[in-house]
Amino acid sequence: MKILQGAPWLLGHRSMLKPNKPVKVSLCGNDYVLWQDSTKKINCLPNACPHMGAMLSEGWCVTKPDGSSTVACPFHALEFDGTGCTVLPGSNKPTKSLIKPLELIVQGDFIWSYGGCEPKIPIPKIMNEIAAEYEFIGLTGDRSIKTDFLNLLLNMHDYNHQNGTHRQLFEIEEVQLKQFIDNGFHSHAYIAQPRTKPKLRDILKNPALVLLPKVLEAHLENYFPCLGIMHGESSLFSLKECHFYIPESAERSRVGVLMFMKAHSPLAHLLKKNLLRLIDIVIEQDADILGKLYTNTVQHIKLNNEVGMDWVRRNFDNFPMVSDQ
Repeated sequence: MKILQGAPWLLGHRSMLKPNKPVKVSLCGNDYVLWQDSTKKINCLPNACPHMGAMLSEGWCVTKPDGSSTVACPFHALEFDGTGCTVLPGSNKPTKSLIKPLELIVQGDFIWSYGGCEPKIPIPKIMNEIAAEYEFIGLTGDRSIKTDFLNLLLNMHDYNHQNGTHRQLFEIEEVQLKQFIDNGFHSHAYIAQPRTKPKLRDILKNPALVLLPKVLEAHLENYFPCLGIMHGESSLFSLKECHFYIPESAERSRVGVLMFMKAHSPLAHLLKKNLLRLIDIVIEQDADILGKLYTNTVQHIKLNNEVGMDWVRRNFDNFPMVSDQ
C-alpha cells in the first residue's frame, strides 16, 4: 500500500507493551508483531510466521539468560529473535534472517517508524519536549477505525464537527475559528466554542465536565500527517492531548491519544481517570460517525472554518512537497 511514503508514524508508547508480551500493530497494509524484552529493547517483525503464516502476535515470548527474548509461533512453537532468525528442530544453529525486521526509531517512550521507507520529513520533536516537562497519565481512545486515512485526517481537522458529533457530550453551541497559522506541514488553529451548561446527569457520568468553562478555548497544533496536539489550560492543570494517526490499510486507520498533565493543584490528580474516559468517549464518537459516512459523496456545500481540512487536502495531494500557500 503506497500512502504518504517517507512520513514518520508514531506506532505507540512504551506503556502499551508489557514485558515479553507480543502485540499486533498494522502499518500501510502490513501487520507486525511488536514486543519488549526484559532489557527494554523493543523488537518488531512481520506478523506472519514464514513457515505456514500463523500470527506471531498470538504466540508468546521466551526469555533468554541475557534478558533478550524471542517470539514463539503459536502453531509450531518456532522461536524468532529480533533479527528474524530461528533455530529449526534438530538443529543447534540459527538460520539466516527469514523475516525482515521493521526499522524502529525509539525516542524515550515513543516508538516511531517510517514503515521501511526512506524518510522524507523529520520526526516532530514536540513529543520529547512534552515528555520532558509533563507527567504522562495514560493512553486512551486507541482504536482501529473502518475508514481510509484521508477521511480520518479530514475528520480530525474538521473544526465544525464539534457542535455536531460532540454536541451532546460538550453542549457546544457553535465553533468560532479565531486564527489559523499555516507553516507547511505544521499548523496552529485557535478556536472558541461557546457551550451550554452541562446537565446534572452528564456531570454524574463524568465529573471532568465541571472543569469545562462556558467557552472552550482550544489551541490545536498539527503535524502532518501523524500528530495533532490539543493544548489545554485550566486553574487545576495544564494538559497536552496528543492524538496520533496511523494508516493501517487502504480501508482502516488507527487513532490513539497520549495524555500528559502538569498539575497546578492536588485536585488535578483525582481527575486523571475522568479525563482519560472523557477523551475515550470523544474518539468513540468520532469512530462512530466515520463508520456512517458515504465517503464517495461529492461535496456540494462548503462551510466556514474548513481551513484545517483544506490544509489536510493540500498536503495529502502534494506530499512530500508543500505547494505554494
